[in-house]
Amino acid sequence: MSDDSFNWHDFLTRWQDEWVPRDAEEKDEEEAPGDVLLGSPGAEEAAIAAAEKRLGRRLPPSYREFLAVSDGWQVGQMVGVYQLGGAADIDWFGDPYDMTPLYEEGLGDTPGRAEVLLAGMWRRALRLETDSDMTNALLDPGDSDEAGEWAVYVYHGWHGESPRRYPSFRAYMQAMYRRFHSDRANRPDFVNATTRVQDAHAEQARLLALGGRYEEALPLLEEALSFGRPHSGVLLNQLRHLLTPCSSQDYGNLVADPRYLPEILPVQALKQATAGDWRPGEDDHWLRMMAARGADRKTAEAVLSTVRDGTHRYAPDGPWGRAVAQAREAARWGATDTAWRVLRDALPLWAAPGPSLIAPLGLLADPILGPLITPERGREMLATPRTGETGPTPEPVPDLDPPGLVWLTEPSANRQPHNGYRCVWVEGIAPTDLPALIGEEAAELSAPIDPRDATWRAPRPHEREGVELWEDRAVVAVGRTAEGWAFAFDGFSGHRLNTLFQSPARAASSSGRAVVVWRDPRRRSPGDDPSAFHLSVADGGKELYAFTVQGTEIQRSGTIPEALDPARLFHPEDTEPDRELRMLRALHTELGLSLPHFALTQGKLHTFTTRSWTRAPHADEAFTYVHISLGQPQP
Repeated sequence: MSDDSFNWHDFLTRWQDEWVPRDAEEKDEEEAPGDVLLGSPGAEEAAIAAAEKRLGRRLPPSYREFLAVSDGWQVGQMVGVYQLGGAADIDWFGDPYDMTPLYEEGLGDTPGRAEVLLAGMWRRALRLETDSDMTNALLDPGDSDEAGEWAVYVYHGWHGESPRRYPSFRAYMQAMYRRFHSDRANRPDFVNATTRVQDAHAEQARLLALGGRYEEALPLLEEALSFGRPHSGVLLNQLRHLLTPCSSQDYGNLVADPRYLPEILPVQALKQATAGDWRPGEDDHWLRMMAARGADRKTAEAVLSTVRDGTHRYAPDGPWGRAVAQAREAARWGATDTAWRVLRDALPLWAAPGPSLIAPLGLLADPILGPLITPERGREMLATPRTGETGPTPEPVPDLDPPGLVWLTEPSANRQPHNGYRCVWVEGIAPTDLPALIGEEAAELSAPIDPRDATWRAPRPHEREGVELWEDRAVVAVGRTAEGWAFAFDGFSGHRLNTLFQSPARAASSSGRAVVVWRDPRRRSPGDDPSAFHLSVADGGKELYAFTVQGTEIQRSGTIPEALDPARLFHPEDTEPDRELRMLRALHTELGLSLPHFALTQGKLHTFTTRSWTRAPHADEAFTYVHISLGQPQP
């Protein structure tokens, strides 16, 4: 139905030929579909001209052409307007309900063009309907385009929402024709040339999507969905879901099909599982909804539980499944770019379990791999041929983790540049060895979790039996850097670097070189201590060198390499951000230190609780513990 080929006679004839009642309410028991005439014979030119003379305006082209083919039309009961009148029936609306003042009051100081047009529409529009359910179809001469078409506004008086706008009468009728199809799409006897064409478009789009040509598939599926074709919605929602991975989409009865359940049911559970205001009893509605779609309630309940507690695992079979497992192992230690490359390279191996799935949606519900799927990576997934289809390979999206440590000074999803941070790096060990080196007694790695959540949920010293108030036990995120260092990072605790500080570098270095960095930013309250930066390096259980810079004071010990000399890196005349940047660059260049930006700010990592970073106060030392409920404990 392009602009050049549109023909009112063909369009209305097809609508008439395809017409069947939606349900028993639309027809008498004896009435057959062919007994109802939706239109009337076309109006003569003289009748149209007489209507225009009566109205004092020439009618817009598409409405004129319509009247010449059919002098009125029965739209049906699905849209509020039952009957559109002919040339002799139409008249000015005249705003009988005094809507203009109501809409003018809402214009505000700087209204947009659309708002101004809508406010003035009520008094200048032409009323088209002659039978409706408190609904008006209004043709507005004040809202016209270059072709002379007038916009149509449909207002339902019973739901209180603003009118829906269509750019022309033809656009309105085409929308009503699609609605006619959509309302009957699930009827097994509703089969005609249009349904067959739209179903063919949906199948063509499925194959295009599997071949990586999702941009060509999108408009085909959108059109098929506007006609209500059942298969089109789940295919289109998969494309939309990967284009916006943090959104939620609905997949209907696919949750009950054993072919798709491992991919679809966890994804459907994700929104329910991550609802911020969740309460235990609120799951019942979701479970009943899944059961109504045919899913086993116990299965749905188990999936929801694992998605909520972070233990769910996306575990497909075959070569794709092996790649998923490999990617998860890399991602759970912070190597998210490596994990994505494994997934990207294996995507062609993913095989659709049936015709209703066109992408590995199950990735989105995996607590470790799901966060890796950004919108850019979602597009790359969709642009990669899958399930044996062939096509060009898309240009890889850039890696997300910058090298080194400079990102610690930049804002991100979970961190602000004024946040402090502290970290222990150990060379030559596995991340799983860290709890034994610097963890509190019986410390174990948690399941992967958002590091910020782990810190915020951790009990404070006054809430833990056997923990002294002076202790500073950090909840740290654990992983491995690109250079092979195991790390334990705390970026959210808010603890202060103070005179009781005791570096964990010695304890961490029993099996290899260890580095400790602590940046304590300047506080904003008057009288607070200046910002501080600490570095200590140890090997074989012995400290090699260390320094602490606080304001203009520098404390040092051992032989510090020239490249890390604080007197060289912390120039008094420089700004604090410049000093920090210079130090972080030197640590990366001299020691090969880095941290995974994406995993620490948007991903999930294992965590554990360290031993105290502060020693017990001596007899001659004062100590005060203050706990503020809106913040973190400050020694």
